[in-house]
Amino acid sequence: MPASELQGENAHAARAPRWNAPCGTVLGRHDGPVDRATGIRYARAERYGLPTPLPPATNVIHATDPAPACPQPPMPFLDDIVGSNIGDLPQDEDCLRVSVTVPAGTAPDAGLPVMVWIHGGSYAAGAGDAPFYDPAALVSEQRVVIVSVTYRLGLLGFLGDGKDIPANLGLLDLIAALRWTRENIEAFGGDPGNVTAFGQSAGGDAVAHLMIADGTRGLFRRAIIQSSPFGLLPGRAKMNALMASVAAPLAKDAPLPAVRAMQQRVAKAATRYGLKGQMPFGLQYGQAPLPPESELDARWRKAADRVEVLVGNTVREAALFTARIPPLLRRMHSPRGGARVDRFLVAPFTRRIYGEGAVRFARRHAHAGGIGARYEFSWGVGRNPVAGAHISELPLLFPGHGVWEHTPLVEGHTWAQVLYDGARLRRAWAEFARGHGAHGDARAGLRVFDLQDTAGGAD
Repeated sequence: MPASELQGENAHAARAPRWNAPCGTVLGRHDGPVDRATGIRYARAERYGLPTPLPPATNVIHATDPAPACPQPPMPFLDDIVGSNIGDLPQDEDCLRVSVTVPAGTAPDAGLPVMVWIHGGSYAAGAGDAPFYDPAALVSEQRVVIVSVTYRLGLLGFLGDGKDIPANLGLLDLIAALRWTRENIEAFGGDPGNVTAFGQSAGGDAVAHLMIADGTRGLFRRAIIQSSPFGLLPGRAKMNALMASVAAPLAKDAPLPAVRAMQQRVAKAATRYGLKGQMPFGLQYGQAPLPPESELDARWRKAADRVEVLVGNTVREAALFTARIPPLLRRMHSPRGGARVDRFLVAPFTRRIYGEGAVRFARRHAHAGGIGARYEFSWGVGRNPVAGAHISELPLLFPGHGVWEHTPLVEGHTWAQVLYDGARLRRAWAEFARGHGAHGDARAGLRVFDLQDTAGGAD
């Protein structure tokens, strides 16, 4: 390399953000209003092995490339909505990584609130550094630190039988990431005593269960549970057993194409279980680190005094799924047909899968003496078939650039409106993470209910 180029590289490295953390010296990059440290390993794991923490690095950790996604088959459902579920991210089994985003120039002693993002994707797809989860707007506007976690999915993370292959490996990965956060985040300007875990869909479900998982006490003090499919959680043992039996012939060292193909075969086998089979991969009760299903209620009650909760859903969650069916989508475009689809499909399935569970969760938390709120999100325009649907809050939380602009979720809005309304939602989430409670904003489509208001009625 010519001397001039070498000098240029050295000058760039000198300007790049550098953090001296317990995990080692981390070299990141400036990105406009934020500094990023991406793709940092928080643990290692062999295939189907438990996550193992890493010793401090002896060399500089170059944290400038995004975390790879866990290997996964295509998910046409999400790809059709957002263009690509994971964008151009590489896929690699060595995916136990976190990416940290902080306001540019944040001092190590800033003590900013920390928010740990857990992505959704039915426990089978997605990645922490997927382009539509870019946290830059939330970080720069609200002066919070975001830790985005990538964890194992599908066959690699959520189908162990607890004997030959451990169950809940992906959840154990998330616990390892939370431990890494507690140990290292102060060096990035975050407050390890003020951590909020937040996630959407399967990520929201993971957050709810991290509240009661063994080994998580003290790792976070607040939880934002977005659109958790509570109605799909009970009574999954028989389905899990069938899925494990279908996957049994797969060799443990099978090449990744075979793993992806088997994951699709296993998911297809689960469809005989109706709605539950639409999210076949998931957590298994009675397998470490989770209690038996019969003890869930008691464990969540016990957790109420140590974790503040913001839990809720969008008002038309199921619209995202009905819009995937062409005859229904045609009806949804007309006032009369859309009203019928809403009445007979969207509303009842939204209540059954998401809404009723969120209300019960909030009610139980309030009765157990917990602090927090329940919310409903309704942002959207007129006859947009997917207004207020599942994932419709994500463009507001994570607007990014060139990701959401051409998706049906934002139809009827200018991008300036998306950014303006999104700022209100981002402020609401950050205020909760700061410990100031949650407050609704009608212009952001957010209605917030105090837990005491939710607590009426039987639990």
